[in-house]
Amino acid sequence: MKKGILVASGLVVAALGTYLIAGNMQKEGADKLGTTDIKQLVHDFSAGKATGQSASINSSQLIVNGDNTQPITYDLPDNEFFVSIAPYVEQTHPCATHSLTGCQGEIKSEEFNVTVHDTEGNVIMENAAMKSQPNGFIDLWLPRDKTYRISVNHEGKTAETEFSTYEKDDTCITTMQLG
Repeated sequence: MKKGILVASGLVVAALGTYLIAGNMQKEGADKLGTTDIKQLVHDFSAGKATGQSASINSSQLIVNGDNTQPITYDLPDNEFFVSIAPYVEQTHPCATHSLTGCQGEIKSEEFNVTVHDTEGNVIMENAAMKSQPNGFIDLWLPRDKTYRISVNHEGKTAETEFSTYEKDDTCITTMQLG
């Protein structure tokens, strides 16, 4: 009986140790990704090139969930904020935290002209030609802790809005109806 309890206890300790080591390895892997790699990983999810059960991005982290694994989180750059915008004509959905693997915009893989200014009058981009991702979103990395005005033009129709890049701000904008 004692031998059985010792064996069972040993198996529990071994399983717990393996879990903790694997979790630590995932964390170390996340810590080693550089800014460029994080941006590439986000782009790959947006473009449908990366695999994962789900991936979402909030104001500070990319969260990736795989099959039967603990979520892996990646810290976003301290000085840049990610926002994804889905201009639309007829269809949209409510959203605040962008799901890189779930959110779908109406206008997929098409060209837009995008202008972004901050509230101090600085031009971030002026009439830049950008193509929406296969998920219908235009992804932007902008300086944190600012308020911006964006104008999006597609096939002669325009939408404008204001948004900000402060901690806890939304990363998904689905309210820009082209008209």
